[in-house]
Formats: sequence, structure tokens, C-alpha cells
Amino acid sequence: MTERSVRLLVVLAAGCYLLAAAAIVLVGLNDHAVSADIIIVPGNTVSPNGTPSPRLQARLNAALRLYQEKRAPLIFVSGGVGKEGYDESIAMADYLASNGVPSSAIVRDHLGITTAATAANASQFMRANKLRSAIVVSQYFHIARTELALERKGIHVVGTAHARYAELRDIYSVAREVIAFAVYYVRL
Repeated sequence: MTERSVRLLVVLAAGCYLLAAAAIVLVGLNDHAVSADIIIVPGNTVSPNGTPSPRLQARLNAALRLYQEKRAPLIFVSGGVGKEGYDESIAMADYLASNGVPSSAIVRDHLGITTAATAANASQFMRANKLRSAIVVSQYFHIARTELALERKGIHVVGTAHARYAELRDIYSVAREVIAFAVYYVRL
């Protein structure tokens, strides 16, 4: 292989990677809020004091807005125990309850330690309760992979909403999601 061929391959690979990153961002920023049976919110970091981090709080605020608009009667919060030692699903449920969501409208999944686990657990809950449609709420860069994971588990995703929160680390997160999406696409 010539040096020119190698350069061309590198440029093509980089171009494909950038196009994939752009597609993930565009999908995530294109909110589509319609009525559904349930709102699914994957977990994220809990602050050292046990409350949702600003990033997780933004996800919950987006879900809260949809709930208040009566887009869905239930909110499925999913997460595990992070390095901080707190159960994300409890912190999420407490935050929603403190903002007026009745506990009967909050479904806690304390085993959602990954996006794939959240999808499997949400699917099991929805089948058991004869629920058919969902709205996904997450960071914009996480929407495409979460939607893929849910749909591969048989959940009909009818809407999405992204958290209104951005930080410098999103650059890394978008780059990571390109690889994570490809892995989920192949494995799930």
C-alpha cells in the first residue's frame, strides 16, 4: 500500500467518523415530544451529597416537563449505584417527587447500570404492564444509542427529548458515542 493510499484511507475514515458524530448530534437535538405510555430516563452521575448532578438534573427536568405536559403518565428512572455510593434511581425518584411527581407515577430501576441494562429492564417492565410506547430523555449525544438499545429490546420509541445542559466534556462524549453506537449496533 502506498503512502498516498494510506493517507486517503485515514482521511476517509476520519470523514466517516465525523459524519457519524454529526448524525448522532443531529438526532439527539431533534426533539420529538408526542404522547406515549412512559418516559424513560437513563441514569447518570449523582453528586457527592446524594443529589442528581447538574447533567442528571437536566435529564430529569426534561422528563418533568414532558410529564407536566401530560405526554406520559409514568416516568421510568434507571440507574445503579455509582462510585459516589448512591443509587441513581433513588436520587432520580426523590428529585422528581420533590418536584411534584407522585410516587405512583415513578418507576425505579436500580439495576440499570448500563444503557443496555436500562433497555432490557424497561422492556421487561413495559411487557409486564402492557405498555407499548416510550419517550426517551437523555443528553443529546446519548439519544441515538438509547433509542437503538430500546428498540432492539422491542420498545416502540415514539419520541425523544434531550436535556438542556452542555459542558466541555460533551466533546469527548460525542466522540465516545460514535464508537458506543457502533458496538451496540453490532452486539444488540
